[in-house]
Amino acid sequence: MQVIYGINPLLEVVLSHPAMLEKIFVAEGRGGEEVQKILKLAADHRIPVECSGRDRLEKLAPRRVHQGIVGLCREHAYATVDEVIAHRHEKSRYDLVVLLDSVTDPQNLGSIIRTAHCCGANGLIIPGNRAASVTASVAKASAGAFQYLPVAMVVNLVRTIEYLKEREFWIYGADAEARSDIRTPDYEGHIALVMGSEGRGIRPLIRKNCDFLISIPMRGRVASLNVSVAAGVILFEILRKWRN
Repeated sequence: MQVIYGINPLLEVVLSHPAMLEKIFVAEGRGGEEVQKILKLAADHRIPVECSGRDRLEKLAPRRVHQGIVGLCREHAYATVDEVIAHRHEKSRYDLVVLLDSVTDPQNLGSIIRTAHCCGANGLIIPGNRAASVTASVAKASAGAFQYLPVAMVVNLVRTIEYLKEREFWIYGADAEARSDIRTPDYEGHIALVMGSEGRGIRPLIRKNCDFLISIPMRGRVASLNVSVAAGVILFEILRKWRN
């Protein structure tokens, strides 16, 4: 269970995604207009509130500036890979799934969820280890898109890729060093797009299991784009080809 601490972060969650909150703990005697606003919203959404001593809050958020208020968020309800595959957009000719290989920044994960939803992707698949998971921060960064786009969490991405191939998916890996740029493929058929981590890109074993490696043509002196921006560029190129 994720802990949200501090007035502003908790206020943002209770305003935008109150269903994620399991319970709120407030220090005894803690007042203030913003705290009262949080408690009023909690009552409106029937979120349990417990007045506790500060020692309890210190245990929930050790060595954190919690400002006398802490919230516990529910774990995200992840989909299965089959549920992601089944979630094809009604206007899409093919299935489109995005796999993230070790993307660790919650802001990037949230942004990719938002972009994938806007592009009509079926959903996302993320690894369970060494990667960002769907939290309140991710929910905020997705601008609410996490509620509409299924996200599956898997133990092994390679096995998932093999399973997708059995389901007649073509696996495209985004690689800055790839000779083929994103404008070359026709993108016919079901597509699984693999995006790598912010620093190292796609891991070698994942890269080896891709059917195609594609790069974004660059003109500037900076070698690569942020992973969320790169995902948006590629997804919209796939969407453009599908519309033609």
